[in-house]
Amino acid sequence: MTTFSKLAAAALSTTALSLSLATAAQAQEKAEVLTTYADIAAAAYGDSLTTAQALQEAVAALVADPSDATLQAAKTAWLAARVPYQQTEVFRFGNAIVDDWEGKVNAWPLDEGLIDYVDATYGGPTDENEFAALNVIANPTFTLSGEEVDASEITPELIGETLHEADGVEANVASGYHAIEFLLWGQDLNGHAHGAGNRPFTDYAAGDACTNGNCDRRGAYLTAVTDLLVSDLEYMAGQWAEGGEARAAVMENEDAGISTILTGMGSLSYGEQAGERMRLGLMLNDPEEEHDCFSDNTHNSHYYDGLGIQNVYLGNYVRADGSIVSGASLSDLVSELNPDLDAEMRMKLANTMRALGQIKTAAEAGFSYDQMLERGNAGGEALIMGGVDGLVDQTQTIERVVAALGADAIEFEGSDSLDNPGAVFQ
Repeated sequence: MTTFSKLAAAALSTTALSLSLATAAQAQEKAEVLTTYADIAAAAYGDSLTTAQALQEAVAALVADPSDATLQAAKTAWLAARVPYQQTEVFRFGNAIVDDWEGKVNAWPLDEGLIDYVDATYGGPTDENEFAALNVIANPTFTLSGEEVDASEITPELIGETLHEADGVEANVASGYHAIEFLLWGQDLNGHAHGAGNRPFTDYAAGDACTNGNCDRRGAYLTAVTDLLVSDLEYMAGQWAEGGEARAAVMENEDAGISTILTGMGSLSYGEQAGERMRLGLMLNDPEEEHDCFSDNTHNSHYYDGLGIQNVYLGNYVRADGSIVSGASLSDLVSELNPDLDAEMRMKLANTMRALGQIKTAAEAGFSYDQMLERGNAGGEALIMGGVDGLVDQTQTIERVVAALGADAIEFEGSDSLDNPGAVFQ
């Protein structure tokens, strides 16, 4: 071999080694990003569990000693529990373990007549849902799929295994945050006027003080459904802990794991939040399309959903106790490849949070989300569409991030309200 050939061979060998080292370094970086992602999931689900346990204690106090004070304390605990949970929704859509489980804890909207008494204007069974007005609290036995069900004892098993999505109908939501919300607030009968549900504490009182009947069974249902929420969150927190299946699944393949992160970000941002939770309700001008419709807490749900997306991109999560979980992030990966694109993504996320924050601020000042949804309310429409536009705009940049990272082909969740508006009214 000539000296030139030896030098060329050495150069080629050095180049190959450099490329190999670069590939290995990038794989290490992706692994670190996935570790941060899993750590944030573990922390957020852990906070969801802790706050649900506090809610469980507040519910026990309400049922043991019903009063305005104990009912309000339970409501306050429910509102606090929503803050970390909504920040976990970004882990949906790409993680099969989360997707298979999520309907147990956050399904909506619900036909609340399945669970308890409702206003006369609510109506009765429909062609779509025979059990829309079952009122299991008032009925210790009922027939499901031709078989009589003994509901004399209301247990987590009855709620989770028999009632939830009874007869295969998704609107038969018997478990999770929104079932608890209904049992604490009751129906919101204010339409587009300001105000949430107004269930009296005497719905849990004993003896002659009981209002609307079956107070003991109502307390039993509230206790059981809250216990079920806690056990469901214990399961999911465990999935993301060290050695958990969800953590192992996302860490198994770096490229697939990065695609999972982006799938959750884009799908929540576009089809789920911008579409189904915001644009659709505005198109229908329907307060029943609010995510937290009984408590009038929808402005916070939207805000913390958006924050969850930002958390994952930036690799940063503020825990319920004020401590911070942070580490290598998607932002770091994108910045190495295309600093301008990373700056754009950060800006889009900040713009969305600003728009969602404006909705939150307006609602907290007394302009409730119900009012924003009313037909002809230009100010409300502008606020909601500001959030929708921000979410759609940031999704377009998420798509550019997918391309920049060379991630697997990803199809984000869609919504007729965004993709085919005419179909909404068919």
